[in-house]
Amino acid sequence: MTARSSIRRLFLGSLLVLAAGSAAAQAYPNRPVKIIVPFGPGGFTDVVARIMGQKLGAAMGGSFVIENKPGAGSTIGADLVAKAAPDGYTLVMISSTHTISPSIYKTIPYDHIKSFTPISKLVDSAYVLVINPAKVPASNVKEFIALAKAKPDTLRYASSGNGSTQHLMGGLFISMTDAKLQHIPYRGSNLAMTDLIGGVVESSFAGITNALPHLASGKLKALAVTTATRAPQMPDVPTLQEAGVPGYDASNWLALLGPAGMPKEIVQRLNTEIAKLMAQPDTQKALFDAGVQVSLSTPEGLSKLMEEETVKWSKIVKDAGVSID
Repeated sequence: MTARSSIRRLFLGSLLVLAAGSAAAQAYPNRPVKIIVPFGPGGFTDVVARIMGQKLGAAMGGSFVIENKPGAGSTIGADLVAKAAPDGYTLVMISSTHTISPSIYKTIPYDHIKSFTPISKLVDSAYVLVINPAKVPASNVKEFIALAKAKPDTLRYASSGNGSTQHLMGGLFISMTDAKLQHIPYRGSNLAMTDLIGGVVESSFAGITNALPHLASGKLKALAVTTATRAPQMPDVPTLQEAGVPGYDASNWLALLGPAGMPKEIVQRLNTEIAKLMAQPDTQKALFDAGVQVSLSTPEGLSKLMEEETVKWSKIVKDAGVSID
């Protein structure tokens, strides 16, 4: 075989591989795609996942099925996807909790970066410090802090679980204010919200998605949002910085991942379809109503974000002294 014929065969082989990958991407999906939500139903991540799943199914002519697999600070659901076949039919909707877990747990059963294929960042969201007004006689953050200091550990804050973003939001608040709050973890933010409304616990750093309906009804009171700028869904609620906690700035974001080794063509097609549907006015309204803002990325941009967030949250965990109960 001549050198020229060898090169020609390699070139034709490469073309065939590219053509096969393109054909696979165009045929995708030809069976239901599972999007694992590593939190309970009804929470911030679940709401966005269901909006995304419905829209992706309509755009791609397939079925995107949401499965809730809560527990262990989102590591149970993430582990299922890390060990799944990298064919694009098992995905996971992560939150920033995914980059917190390595700092919280002594060991996790996967590498939170290397075990996954980044697809796209999706949204950003503030959290909001909310109280049960029937249980907490505070009209602002300073009064809430004063109550917590006057009666140490009698005011409790609910979270969606040990090591969750809500847990970290509270831990950071405690470290910056010396407020004596007791952390009460639940298996999902929906359960935490139920007990907050019922007065079993007094406060929470809740996702705007969960909080909005109960703020309107008066069952809860919003004291401040966690980001450096006010949330557009509640422009009259101050930031924690404005309310007397200088330097407090923390948010949550969601992103879509698959197992490591997913075909690049399927990753790119998903990324492209997500960008298209996120530009639709009805999608943007649904997400705004859910308490989040669209914030997209390339797969490479998401990989960089995950690395940066790992460093950031590692410092917050250390500074706040947060640990699994």
